[in-house]
Amino acid sequence: MPGVILLRDSAPTRHQLLQAAVARFGPDVVVTGADALRALGVDCPATREVHLLVPDYRRMPAEPGMLPRRTTRMPPPTLIDGVPFAPPARAVLDLARLELDPARIAELVSLPLYWGLCTLDELSAELEAGNRRGSAAVRTALRRVDPEETYAHGLATKVLDGCPLPMPSWNMTICDRRGRPIGAADAWWDDIGLAWQFRAPKAGTSNFHPLALTATGTVLVRCTIDQLRKVPMEVAEELVRAYGEAARTPRPKVRTIGQIDDAA
Repeated sequence: MPGVILLRDSAPTRHQLLQAAVARFGPDVVVTGADALRALGVDCPATREVHLLVPDYRRMPAEPGMLPRRTTRMPPPTLIDGVPFAPPARAVLDLARLELDPARIAELVSLPLYWGLCTLDELSAELEAGNRRGSAAVRTALRRVDPEETYAHGLATKVLDGCPLPMPSWNMTICDRRGRPIGAADAWWDDIGLAWQFRAPKAGTSNFHPLALTATGTVLVRCTIDQLRKVPMEVAEELVRAYGEAARTPRPKVRTIGQIDDAA
């Protein structure tokens, strides 16, 4: 890029590419898309090109590896390590608009909710304020998002990130030896029979009593979404303790039949 020099004889890092983009396009540009989400802590793959928002009065030179988009709605940036990044709602919608696969779009729009970076209302407001061109699939995906479930699952995943435990299966229905549903687990470790419940049952779904699970010898950990948010370390410690207890006892004679909603 003209006027941009890397002062080392090696390939630039991703962060150096972002710095180069700002140096080339000017300090009033904002990095959006996957790079902005990653800077905010979201675990998502980087895109091949650096996605930039450029004020509509600015000239946009064509540069390899850069995807500049002129806009009259420049978002207030968050400066991280010297690079201005778009807010999470704007970043994920800019990224989703580039996608053609509906399944991938649905996955993307749930990311900032999963990581607790914004609300569904904020996503919807940002979508309404933007250009409607190319937004039909994104609107459809947003209508299908369950914000509470997505947020709770994100909190639970963060708790497990700090635990020396294998990853569980999610949203399982537990059955007795005859195949009759006796309980639900938001997270389930099948090899040892450990269940974790952190969401309140939804209206219209089966409301199993926890004693039905524990009577089979299943080790059950229960907490609330509020505890996941406020005391994650205490929840993690309880999970580790329960995992050790379940590993020391015979596995309960239960089996799973799939997701909770499928069994209800």
